[in-house]
Amino acid sequence: MRTTVGIIGGGPSGLLLARLLHRSGIDSVVLESRDRAYVERRQRAGILEQATVDALRAAGAGARLDAEGIPHDGIELRHDGRATRIDFPGLTGGRRVWVYAQTEVVKDLVALQLAEGGPLLFGAEVTAVEGADTDAPRVRFVHEGRERTLDCAYVVGCDGYHGVTRHAVPEHQRRTHERTYPYSWLGILADAPPVYDELIYAHSERGFALASMRSPAVSRLYLQVPNGTDPADWPDARVWDELDARLALRAAPGWRLTRGPVTQKAVLPMRSSVTEPMRYGRVFLAGDAAHIVPPTGAKGLNLAAADVVVLARAFAHHHATGSTELLDAYSDTCLRRVWRAEHFSYFMTTTLHTDPGQDSFDTRLQLSQLDRIAASPHAAAELAENYTGLPLDL
Repeated sequence: MRTTVGIIGGGPSGLLLARLLHRSGIDSVVLESRDRAYVERRQRAGILEQATVDALRAAGAGARLDAEGIPHDGIELRHDGRATRIDFPGLTGGRRVWVYAQTEVVKDLVALQLAEGGPLLFGAEVTAVEGADTDAPRVRFVHEGRERTLDCAYVVGCDGYHGVTRHAVPEHQRRTHERTYPYSWLGILADAPPVYDELIYAHSERGFALASMRSPAVSRLYLQVPNGTDPADWPDARVWDELDARLALRAAPGWRLTRGPVTQKAVLPMRSSVTEPMRYGRVFLAGDAAHIVPPTGAKGLNLAAADVVVLARAFAHHHATGSTELLDAYSDTCLRRVWRAEHFSYFMTTTLHTDPGQDSFDTRLQLSQLDRIAASPHAAAELAENYTGLPLDL
């Protein structure tokens, strides 16, 4: 097989890149190691920034999002038994976010790609990326029991931290910066109406809690738990009781969540990672292949989308003009935004979670910071600007 851009990974970033390239008249092939059913049901992010929504619309994948996505104009912070609403449009000049699950984004992009895009091969396990520093990189993969090759002008790795593409960059040419957090999230999906019409982020002495949603009838809820927690140690009643305790407000002492059947339960480790550079020769890294953020700041999917929007523009510029200027600037352009998002995610994580080793001094610093956000429009605006998404050319 031969194509201009070989895309490894059929998650949202790889599929979005393929769609944007298709609209610019650039051919591509997407190789995804999992089957379609697995790709379309894996639960991940659910918050889309304005820029991500704009990119999906530009790719022709906005119809169902516009019909079924839930726009949000703010979040609520709870700490010390009090609640503070962060008004996104009022603090950012009109920006907002949308609740629309990654599973739905993937379904929309898969359907479009299969209907009118280039080849999308499920069950295609990439074994090697060769010739990254040549004019003709090659991807070796196994599909339907056969060893095959894909000859490309460029390769884009959207195959995650453990994917093959990162290792196409020689070890002496890349550097990975990492941070592992001393806690995890226990997340559940429940057939229960959301606790509130916007997301609630709660700091408490018992640990962090987040009340989110997937639809008006499905809640997505999280609890901070110790690393290594077994979900089986958290029966449903215990999860609901702990959510009630951590989300409690002094002004509403009898307040409780509406409970419902728990349909999924899993533990999510928390870590940060950035691999630099995001380009080596004709191989580019995007999304989790280049960076991972803790989910507290809702940045993972949005950073991945930003990467491929920048890259699609660079490929379109090269296709139209022959210039490699934007392709050459890709890594530096993306890393400025990546590090800003990493810092915001770190700030949200360390401000809202209880470190197992923290003392009363650390707790008072957290509460002081949360008090400042509640009292200062400038501090609230800083949070709102980062949460709703910074410009793509940051």
